[in-house]
Amino acid sequence: MKKVYAGADAALDGLLRDGMLIAAGGFGLCGIPELLIDGILRAGTKDLTVASNNCGVDHFGLGKLLDSRQIRKMISSYVGENAEFMRQYLSGELELEFNPQGTLAERMRAGGAGIPGFYTRTGVGTLVAEGKPTMDFDGETYVLERGIVADLALVHAWRGDISGNLIYRMTARNFNPLAAMCGAITFVQAENIVADAETGTLHVGGLEDLEIHALTGERPVFTSGVAPEGPVECLIQVRAHGGLADAVAEFRDGVLDVQLRTPLRGVAPGQTMVLYRRDPDGDEVIGSATIAR
Repeated sequence: MKKVYAGADAALDGLLRDGMLIAAGGFGLCGIPELLIDGILRAGTKDLTVASNNCGVDHFGLGKLLDSRQIRKMISSYVGENAEFMRQYLSGELELEFNPQGTLAERMRAGGAGIPGFYTRTGVGTLVAEGKPTMDFDGETYVLERGIVADLALVHAWRGDISGNLIYRMTARNFNPLAAMCGAITFVQAENIVADAETGTLHVGGLEDLEIHALTGERPVFTSGVAPEGPVECLIQVRAHGGLADAVAEFRDGVLDVQLRTPLRGVAPGQTMVLYRRDPDGDEVIGSATIAR
């Protein structure tokens, strides 16, 4: 079986069907498999049940599949930051199975470990436990939760080898290893692919292939309350301890377009970029935005 594909469409070809249960990694927009989600969007697969901590945000990540009405039911622990998610749920267009966050994580882990169910005190006496079997242990009531076994799992990893071993980077780990465990078939969007697990040889081309020269930012927030007019000379920082890169940024058509004079590496969609204006007395924050691409 081929294990490495050039893109999501080729990887998912022939494996998608209507009505599937899909587990997706990610937390908020951090560590989401956005390229694989886009592949499902293009395929048009519908009536999906998706198990994921949340459903992206409006028009990004899993939110795109809400826009296209491809998701029938969500198994989630957080609905915030997605107005369309809330609207579809309140209008009855979308089924929703709420899970406490730790319970959802354990349901994925249990399904991947071959455990059909487990008891937990979390949710006892609330709507979460309604209709579920309960049992008393040592004088305390516990509710039975079922393990999740997904038809398909979509995850994002920093590095992977051709045997399927994965390394997750920092908080992008979140639900990804749990989603990877519970999928009958798991697809990984890997930032780096290791051809030989023993030597660590990377098939990523030269260093220049890792360099990012342009960024697009969504949902920008400006410290002044209004977007600056025209191109702005600035400095860009992506990670809290990352370096500053010279850039020119311009806000137009609702997004922030950034051209980098100093290329960056290790940048991924879902991260936050911060814009600074050079100042001898201390660089001034102009604003921030979520990296879309």
